[in-house]
Amino acid sequence: MRIISYNVNGLRAAIKKGFWEWLATDPADIICLQETKARAEDVDLAPLHQLGFSDYWFSAEKKGYSGVAVFTKIEPDRVEYGNGHGPSDQEGRVIQLDFGKIRLINAYFPSGTSGDERQSFKYEWLDECSSWLKKLEKKNPQLILCGDYNIAHTEMDIHDPKGNKNSSGFQPAEREWMTRFFESGWVDTFRVFHPEPHRYSWWSQRFPSVRLQNKGWRIDYINVTKSLASKLADADILPDVKHSDHCPVFLRLKK
Repeated sequence: MRIISYNVNGLRAAIKKGFWEWLATDPADIICLQETKARAEDVDLAPLHQLGFSDYWFSAEKKGYSGVAVFTKIEPDRVEYGNGHGPSDQEGRVIQLDFGKIRLINAYFPSGTSGDERQSFKYEWLDECSSWLKKLEKKNPQLILCGDYNIAHTEMDIHDPKGNKNSSGFQPAEREWMTRFFESGWVDTFRVFHPEPHRYSWWSQRFPSVRLQNKGWRIDYINVTKSLASKLADADILPDVKHSDHCPVFLRLKK
């Protein structure tokens, strides 16, 4: 099973930049998208279906905002839209698919960059997410949680930790949430294979040169519960794929 998680920052914009052509290169069996900013009816999906993908969408109530989708060549046994947290579901932030005993969760974590109100919502969302994941793991021990977490966990995951110590996405409470998350048994799959620094998945669009200079943040993850740790085969970040201010992150599991 090959999985990609990718914040496309608007699927229609990504398509204009060659997203379908990239998908035709067969990068993965399952493509989890965040920030689609669209609904299925807004997109010509013929190219996707011609490549053998089925598609599942959970869009925000507000048009042109947020939203997640999964394109998959492996048919899921079950699809669940949302996670039962009302404010999150209104913004189209979570979609869940079962593949045998594995539950794949595609999540778009809130950003707090627009101000205190959204930062508070982000903390509320994180607390709710923790409680929900603990309950879910008791029923489904084999979980994959992929998506844009909007958090850089350690100083290794951000190009300028000192300059961003008070920035949303690198605040102490957010980083502590990530630490507790991993201490509870979740596995940072990328770091299993790549302990090296300067590997990022997002670069600010305010200054186009920062991507060329690799001044980024690692805020996109595909993490698994410890029961899946023995099945990890490979993980990576794909910075040369450029349809968005993010790039895809990749995971391959053994059978």
